Amino acid sequence: MSEGRLTGTIVVNGHELDVAFDATDTLLQVLRRYGHTEVKRGCARGECGSCLVLLDDVLVNSCQVFAATATGRRVVTSLGLTDDPRGSTIHRSFAESGGVQCGFCTPGMVMATYDLLRVSPQPTEQEIREALAGNLCRCTGYVKTVDAVRLASRRIQHDE
Repeated sequence: MSEGRLTGTIVVNGHELDVAFDATDTLLQVLRRYGHTEVKRGCARGECGSCLVLLDDVLVNSCQVFAATATGRRVVTSLGLTDDPRGSTIHRSFAESGGVQCGFCTPGMVMATYDLLRVSPQPTEQEIREALAGNLCRCTGYVKTVDAVRLASRRIQHDE
């Protein structure tokens, strides 16, 4: 092991992941290095939302979190949400409503939607737009994305 290299364990999507990283590495870099490519690298400045994950149930831009601060903690990615009925409903709603085009921003949009629906199960359009404001999309114009969140909310409320 080279000097300055750190190690630790991060629980990603319910599985312990032993990781090695440099002190300056971000959680995003480590997740992608260890195969979690569903977490996208967009701006690397915390402005686009492509790298959103839940860190101990708090929505964060993984490009803004040092990997060292994530050791011993739980991380859930958009892929990890597929094991949760609400998460899979959100994924399905995005696909069926046309809220997915190129797909690059979709994991972050799904994460933001999941976080929103945990605190506000029947959000208003304003709440939806505010929750998605940190996610940049160059394809959809956000109309279909807002529709996807509404559809997911309805489905979750009615256990569809």
